[in-house]
Amino acid sequence: MLQDEPVPSADAPFAETPDPSSMRAHYRAEGLAEPDLAVSPYDQFARWFKEAAAAGLHEPNAMVVSTADAAGRPSSRTVLLKAFDARGFVFFTNYTSRKGRELAANPYVSLLFPWHPLARQVIVSGIAERIGRDETAAYFRTRPHGSQLGAWASDQSSTVASRAELERAYDELAARYPEGEQVPAPPHWGGYRVPAEAVEFWQGRHNRLHDRLRYVRETDGARAAGGPAATWRVERLAP
Repeated sequence: MLQDEPVPSADAPFAETPDPSSMRAHYRAEGLAEPDLAVSPYDQFARWFKEAAAAGLHEPNAMVVSTADAAGRPSSRTVLLKAFDARGFVFFTNYTSRKGRELAANPYVSLLFPWHPLARQVIVSGIAERIGRDETAAYFRTRPHGSQLGAWASDQSSTVASRAELERAYDELAARYPEGEQVPAPPHWGGYRVPAEAVEFWQGRHNRLHDRLRYVRETDGARAAGGPAATWRVERLAP
């Protein structure tokens, strides 16, 4: 009779992994006080974005875009910010992707900028709106040739049989639009602008007593042509 082999513990694959409960950073950064804030969250974001870029952060324009479907089930992914001004924050994607479908059903969105080396985060809440095709086409022309082809080759978020299938689609497009030839912007691809309804600036502090200052929009002037400029209320949140 063969001796029974020991049954491996369910925890065996995780036995040698680091313990996340013991991982913690002690923040000692300079704080964020209400008198130091800019008049608008867009101006304050511009300040912090400039400092993030100057600090050499890898892709400081990377942000986590969170959406939810019609039933409220959330999903998140990292996307690159491509423009911002007093009208809002702009990113580009495939409109038929998961986030595109979810934004069509539920346009509320959250943008999170995780600037960990600076012990900072920025969280933007708002309603995503598609930008005009002229603005989309203008940005699309600035993309590298390969990225332009990729926007056509990838039916983003759909199931693909293999990597070879994806590369075959790309190669066919590369033959149709060789380097130097203009590639049209796909009709299913374009930009979203997120006019902020609220923007939270999070600064890590000692003893987990972080500074959290949130701008909340009180008027809708930023959306109305010729209307009054948007006004903002600033509130401090407990860490």
